[in-house]
Amino acid sequence: MNITFKELREIKHKLPTGSVKKIAEELQVEEQTVRNYFGAKKFEDGKIVNSHLQPGPNGGIINLESTTILDAAKRIIQEQNETAVS
Repeated sequence: MNITFKELREIKHKLPTGSVKKIAEELQVEEQTVRNYFGAKKFEDGKIVNSHLQPGPNGGIINLESTTILDAAKRIIQEQNETAVS
């Protein structure tokens, strides 16, 4: 899947507090791995999930080989929006 770096960061910024930890626990990965997925650059505590950045507009295009973390983030945002409407 291709996504711009800007779009990826916008999704991360929509997540409610504690979501990084929730995603990490759900997927049994390090919290830093989740942070790295969304653009952090600290690789000591967590490995980057298979992604490739190509220069371009809006911070470049990221090719994500796995959307598991992204899917979990989108689900959390959707659940938050549904709760806010109720």
